[in-house]
Amino acid sequence: MAARDWSKLYQKYKGQWVALQQDQVTVIAAAATLAEAMDKANQLGFDDPIMTKVPGELKLLVG
Repeated sequence: MAARDWSKLYQKYKGQWVALQQDQVTVIAAAATLAEAMDKANQLGFDDPIMTKVPGELKLLVG
């Protein structure tokens, strides 16, 4: 599986729940809560979207 660039996703949707199509980059819906984002995606006809929470801020971890 290839890496996905979600940098634009972060810029536009930081702190929100996002429903993605199976390509893992196309945004179907976004909302403040998981339930709201899922409801929006379902209303648009997507029964099983990929759900992810976009972080509110990015933190660098070095280990």
